[in-house]
Amino acid sequence: MQRSAPAPHSAATPWAAEGALPPLPELAARLAAATGRSQPEPVGGAPELHRAACGYWDRRGLHTAPDQVFAGAGSQPLLLALLAASGGDVLLTRPSAAWYAPLARLAGRPTYHAPAPAPSGGVPDPFALLETVRRVRAEGGDPRVLVLAVADDPTGTVAPPELLHEVCEAAAAEDLLIISDETWRDTVHPTAADPPRTAATGPPPRPGGAALPEPADGPERPVTGWPGETVVVSPAEMVPDRVVVLTDLAGALTPPSWPAAIARLPASDRGAELHARLLAALGAVRGELPAPVAAAALHALREPAPVRARTAAAARAYGAVGGAAYDRLTDLGVLSRPPRAGHHLYVDLAELRGPLAERGIADAVDLERHLTRRLGQPVPGGHRFGDAPDDLRVRLSTLPLLGADDEQRLAALAARDPLELPHVRAALTSLASAFSELTTG
Repeated sequence: MQRSAPAPHSAATPWAAEGALPPLPELAARLAAATGRSQPEPVGGAPELHRAACGYWDRRGLHTAPDQVFAGAGSQPLLLALLAASGGDVLLTRPSAAWYAPLARLAGRPTYHAPAPAPSGGVPDPFALLETVRRVRAEGGDPRVLVLAVADDPTGTVAPPELLHEVCEAAAAEDLLIISDETWRDTVHPTAADPPRTAATGPPPRPGGAALPEPADGPERPVTGWPGETVVVSPAEMVPDRVVVLTDLAGALTPPSWPAAIARLPASDRGAELHARLLAALGAVRGELPAPVAAAALHALREPAPVRARTAAAARAYGAVGGAAYDRLTDLGVLSRPPRAGHHLYVDLAELRGPLAERGIADAVDLERHLTRRLGQPVPGGHRFGDAPDDLRVRLSTLPLLGADDEQRLAALAARDPLELPHVRAALTSLASAFSELTTG
């Protein structure tokens, strides 16, 4: 019998209770300067914001026209409105971000899960996807939407382009709309296997040798790459007429306390229909960006040098502590997928079921309760991400490893090697100790 989970936090709310990096001073200044505005922002975003979003996507190889852009107060309202507007049943990966399924239920859309290969948690196995679609239809269902994440929460993995291409072909064959959550694409980081990045090597070229387009405000470009970097490819590059790209700016550009997200709709009749339905749905509930947040989001999307530097520093720091945490847990015999993006690790303790049972930990609910209490931070169990409660999996946020307050986290971002900082070493030791207690008799 499945038990209800404890609720020390809401895993369905991204970044809830995990803390966050402090906002850039210049973004905070833009927000503060706009607090006197009395005129609300247009639903879907102002033309200036649309142009900035076009530049953001153009620099990532996705040419975008302003009428393809729709902005809203966070990724949750946008996804909810998209699911409501699209109709039909929703296909998710297993595991998937904890907030996808609740929003589908809120929109009245049944959800079905297709398993994902271990190295690419946010994208389903293409054959499993086809089997799931056909099974659902045989049972009278109507699958129309696939939600995936090329850079994934909860697993921290990045789907290889060849797998993504196969999934896009399968989705096209079954006439599915793809909603591609690309919130974490700018946080891709190296692992210990990658050669270190130096001032001499600089960022790698784009595949094929083409340079990234330059931002309009200067000669520099976003710098988040390393030699041997994992390549992030959007489904919109493969099947552009059936992909909505969803990006929450809190992934890499703004604090989560400033809800702001952008969607890139297909340049097609389907995209125009979605735009009209989004406009009606979010207009009815006042889902526009707050004016001060819009001012900060506009500046962040233009990616001036300080914003690019913060994004690169955060990705380096996430990579350093994520790789160190992965190594320490692996040394203890704890299975985990090597982190490639964001600040999460997805940990599997199935091989320790016996020792855990002796401690009264029989499922993910028990494991969540124990580790949340032991580490003093939310450690949501895998049942919150679509996995079965009997699977002994949890998601760890590595963001707290950077420090307990703004001062410590800024120091970790500025450090050449965050692992040399005493507070980072202490946090890693505490993490390893908590898992060592579980793996030893």
